[in-house]
Amino acid sequence: MDIRSQIAMVFHLDKCIGCHTCSIACKNIWTDRKGAEYMWWNNVETKPGTGYPGKWEDQDIYKGGWEKKGNSISLKGAGKFKGMKNLFHNPSMPVIDDYYEPWTYQYENLFEAEEGDDQPIARPVSLITGEHITPKSGPNWDDDLAGSEEYAKNDVNFKNVTPAEQEAMFQLERMTFHYLPRMCNHCLNPACVAACPSGAIYKRGEDGVVLINQKKCRAWRMCVTACPYKKSYYNWNTGKSEKCVLCYPRLEAGQAPACHHSCVGRIRYIGVMLYDADKIEAAAASNDEDLIKNQLDIYVDPNDPKIIAAARENGIHDSTIECAQKSPVYKFVKEWGLALPLHPEFRTLPNLFYVPPLLPTMAFVDESGTYETTTDSFWGAIEKSRLPMSYMASLFSAGNEEVIKNILKKLMAVRLHRRAETVGDLPENESKDAMRDVVMDKETADAIFRLTSLPLFDQRFVIPPAHREEAMEMLESTADVKGNTGFGFKEQPVRGL
Repeated sequence: MDIRSQIAMVFHLDKCIGCHTCSIACKNIWTDRKGAEYMWWNNVETKPGTGYPGKWEDQDIYKGGWEKKGNSISLKGAGKFKGMKNLFHNPSMPVIDDYYEPWTYQYENLFEAEEGDDQPIARPVSLITGEHITPKSGPNWDDDLAGSEEYAKNDVNFKNVTPAEQEAMFQLERMTFHYLPRMCNHCLNPACVAACPSGAIYKRGEDGVVLINQKKCRAWRMCVTACPYKKSYYNWNTGKSEKCVLCYPRLEAGQAPACHHSCVGRIRYIGVMLYDADKIEAAAASNDEDLIKNQLDIYVDPNDPKIIAAARENGIHDSTIECAQKSPVYKFVKEWGLALPLHPEFRTLPNLFYVPPLLPTMAFVDESGTYETTTDSFWGAIEKSRLPMSYMASLFSAGNEEVIKNILKKLMAVRLHRRAETVGDLPENESKDAMRDVVMDKETADAIFRLTSLPLFDQRFVIPPAHREEAMEMLESTADVKGNTGFGFKEQPVRGL
C-alpha cells in the first residue's frame, strides 16, 4: 500500500450557468500574453457540441490517451517509437485551425479614419500574423447550440445514440443542452508525463499537480498529442509547451485557483483525496466496464486508522490528512457516489469529477413519434430524459448507462425529499419511496442538499497548508537509509510509463 495525496476537484453541472467567468479569470492571469492568445486553460463548452479544439474527444483523429493491449496499456499516439516516427510530421497534432486563429480589432480605425461618406469599421486582425482575417471559429463558437447543424450534430458522443433519438433532440420542443467546463485533470496516470521525451513534465509529490518545467521543455509537443483532453498547448512565441498549473502559487497560500474562486454558479469544489498508488497500473488497464469502479477504488478512506498510519509513514502531513477527512470531493465521489470522471476510457485516471446534469424530463417522444407529456413515475421520466442516457454514458461512464441512471435517481430523490420537506405537496410517501429505491436516508439527502445549494466558502474549498519548507528540505537532502527520496515517498519505478 503506497498512500499518497492528490488535489482533486468536482464540478456540479446542474449549477453551471455558462457565464465563462472562470475562463476569463484564467485568461487574465495566465495566458494574456504573446504566443498564448489562442490558449484557454479553462474553457466552457456547450454540450451537445464539438468543443475546443474541434472534436477533441475523437481519438481516432488525435490519438490521445492510452489504449489497452492485453493486460497492460500503451500510449495511443505518442511514445518513443511513435514519437520518433512522427518527429518531423505529426498527423495527430491539432493545428491552429482546430483551435482558432486568435484575433483583435483595429479599434484605432474608428477614431483615426479620414472623413468620408462611409462609416469606419474595426476590422479583425490576426494576433499571430497581424494581417486582416475573417474569423471562422472561436473557443466558444458553438455556445448555446449556435450553429447546431455544423457543431452540435457532429458531437462525437452521438456515436451510441440512435438516429431517431438524435433527430428528436433537435426538435424545438425537445431541445436541451448543458455546459461542460474543462481544464487540466491533473491525472493519476497522465499521458502527457509519459509522452514527454525530455522529461519536462512531472507530477508534484506533495499534491499531485502536473507541471511543465520550462527550462527542460524542448518543444517536442508529444504532450499535446498524448493529452486526450487537449489541455497541453504549444506557445509559438517561446517555443515551449504550457498547461494549467492549477494556480499552485494560490494553493500554496491557501487560496482556491482563480477559476474556482471566481465561479459565479459556485459549481466548483476542491479538496484532497488520499489514494493507493499501487492500484494505478491495474486500474488503468481495466476492461471498459470496470474502469469506473477500479478508478474509484484507488481512492481510500481518510478516516481509516490503517490508511492514516500508511499516509504518515509515506510523509503525508497530519494537516493534509485532516483536510482529506473534510474534503467535499471525497463526499461527492466516494461517500455519495454522485460524481464521475470525464471520458474514463482514455485511461488517464483524471482527478476532475463531474456531477451529471439532471436535465428536463417533462416530455419525450415515444417510438411512434408521439410527443408525450405524462409519465407514470419520476424514474420513467429520468430514463427518457431529453438527452439520451447513451449520450451521458459516453461522456462520463465509458458507455455504462446504469451508472448514470443511478446518479440521476439519487439527485431526483434529494429533490423530492426537499420538496416534501419545504412545500409538502407531493403524494404521501413518494419522496420516501424514491430514497428507498436508491438506498438513501434523510440525513444523507439533507447533507447533499446543503453542500450543493448552501455551501460556505470553506466547505467548497478545503485546501491543506503547503508545508513548502518541509518539501524543500526533503528535495535538497539525499536519500536516507530507508530509501526515501523526494517528498518522502518511497523510491519506486514510475508507473504507467
